Amino acid sequence: MLAMPSITLMMSALACNDDDIINTDKTVLVIGAGVSGLAAAKYLSSRNVTVNVIEAQSKVGGRLKTNRSLDIAFDEGASWIHGPDGNPITELISPSGVNTFPTNDNNVEVYDINGSVYDENVLDTSENAYNNILNSLAGSIDKSFEEVFYDNYPQYKNNRLWSYMLSAFLEFDTGGDISELSSLDYYDDEEFSGDDIIVTNGYDRIADYLAKGLNIELNKKVTGIDYSASKVLVSTTDQEFSADYVIVTVPLGVLKNNVVNFTPSLSGNIQNSINNLKMGSVNKFLCVWDTPFWDTNLQYIGYTPETMGKFNYFLNLNKFSESNALMTFAFGDYSKTTENMADNEVIDEIMNHLKSIYGSGIPEPTKFLRTKWVSNEYTFGSYSFATNGTRTSDFSVFEESMNNKLFFAGEHTSKDYRGTVHGAYNSGFRAAEQITNLL
Repeated sequence: MLAMPSITLMMSALACNDDDIINTDKTVLVIGAGVSGLAAAKYLSSRNVTVNVIEAQSKVGGRLKTNRSLDIAFDEGASWIHGPDGNPITELISPSGVNTFPTNDNNVEVYDINGSVYDENVLDTSENAYNNILNSLAGSIDKSFEEVFYDNYPQYKNNRLWSYMLSAFLEFDTGGDISELSSLDYYDDEEFSGDDIIVTNGYDRIADYLAKGLNIELNKKVTGIDYSASKVLVSTTDQEFSADYVIVTVPLGVLKNNVVNFTPSLSGNIQNSINNLKMGSVNKFLCVWDTPFWDTNLQYIGYTPETMGKFNYFLNLNKFSESNALMTFAFGDYSKTTENMADNEVIDEIMNHLKSIYGSGIPEPTKFLRTKWVSNEYTFGSYSFATNGTRTSDFSVFEESMNNKLFFAGEHTSKDYRGTVHGAYNSGFRAAEQITNLL
């Protein structure tokens, strides 16, 4: 198995010296202009390797997607830089013009369905118990996290506070509903140190910065990849490309839905990993008001509904901006349910929760935005996770190449940092380095 490139190596792609220049007539095609594809292309182009990027959508960034239609930087995908100390994305903050705000997970009040606020001691005691259990839970390959957890702790089955923690913490982190999440490998990944920071003026600035100077063609949806001959042929809906090496960075959901036809078929190991791993569902909902009715000193507002994963966590944008807005989330199976709900239905359900907290007299939001990641044809989900019956070694399989011609990158190819921007970023450098080692 290949080792992950060091942070020094990764950052050297943005400022390499003459010793790094490679003299070659070989060409590389990168499929996908998300952060992994852009990182790979940046690494290769800085070493004088001819590299082109093709992207199915009309803008670079992939799941670094910022909606500014309401004059608010609503990040539909990634919002946080997790563990900023040592995280390579931190190094991109200044040059990309990204603004951030520190996350304080303790700056929260959690409310029950009758509007009562949970006592701080109750929250602290429960969270300590939750962390202790998750650090010691003995899983089983054939059982989901939900099965193992409730088999061992049936007293929490209908406990709204515990459902809230399992949803807003675990399902948010992993992307998967606990009924599908592996009970063995739910938390076996790695993390950098430091409190998370949230991007406040648009995560897409990172992608735009990385894209500068690269040869990128947009609106090129790949339908087929033929790597049977000396050159790899890549077919799109309206054009064909060829290169000596191809890096495939499309999301796992795209691979699972067979959007791209591979000739010859992918190896058993890689295809098995595509089949085994799952794409999670986390959706976001932005509600805007003329004036705030909530405590604007709070960074987060929690809620413990009867339905797990249902609008149970609110981020107060007024804490770090002039926006009178709350962003809430849907996790797990309920996140998928929301994709079939009309906007007015979603707003009604969100408002039912807020009215339980703040009273029936609060106003309706004046503006509203939402995401539908599972039905998005460019992703078919939010980010990847290991399900029951699989192990996280399935993520590492993507470090293999196909005939030293076809390489893979993306958050789903990073066992240690799956589901994160920095995991995707690192994987792009890894795939690019694999190719430069062949030149």
